Amino acid sequence: MHMVIMGIDPGTAATGWGVIRYEGQKAVLIDCGIIQTVPRTPMSKRLLTIFNDISGLLKKFKPESLVIEELFFNTNAKTALVVGQARGVVMIAGEKYGCDIFSYTPLQVKMAITGYGRADKNQIQQMVQKLLKLPQIIKPDDAADAVAIALTHGFTANFIFQH
Repeated sequence: MHMVIMGIDPGTAATGWGVIRYEGQKAVLIDCGIIQTVPRTPMSKRLLTIFNDISGLLKKFKPESLVIEELFFNTNAKTALVVGQARGVVMIAGEKYGCDIFSYTPLQVKMAITGYGRADKNQIQQMVQKLLKLPQIIKPDDAADAVAIALTHGFTANFIFQH
C-alpha cells in the first residue's frame, strides 16, 4: 500500500501542515511547515491566504487524504469560531483537489501516537520524531502537530486496510 497523507493543524495566525507517505507499514516525512497570516488584517484576507497556500500544497504534494484536527471546545468561543473558519477553508481546498477528508480529536491523536490520552505536546513530538526516525523534533509546534495528525490517520487507515 502506498498512500500520501497531509495533516493540518488549523489556526488563523498559523496553520501547521505536514505531508507523510506510507510505503506499506513505513511512514516517511515528505515535508512540513506553517502558513502564517498577517496579524491585524481582515479575517477574510487571512482565510484567503490559508486557502491559497493549502491549495498550492495540495497541488504540489497530491495527497489522497487530507486530515484536519477536530475543534477542541475547552478553548473560548471566539477562538473556536476563528479556528472553525480556518478548518472550513482547508476543507473546501481539500474538496476542490479531490482529497478524502478526515478529522481526529486531540485525544485520538494522543492515543494513536503515544497510547496515552493525557500525553503532553512534548511527549507527542518526541514520539513523532521516533516513529519517523528524524534527527530532531519537528519545529514549530504547529507543524509537529500537523505531522502527528497525518500519522494518526496513517495508523488508522493501515489498520482498516489490513483487517
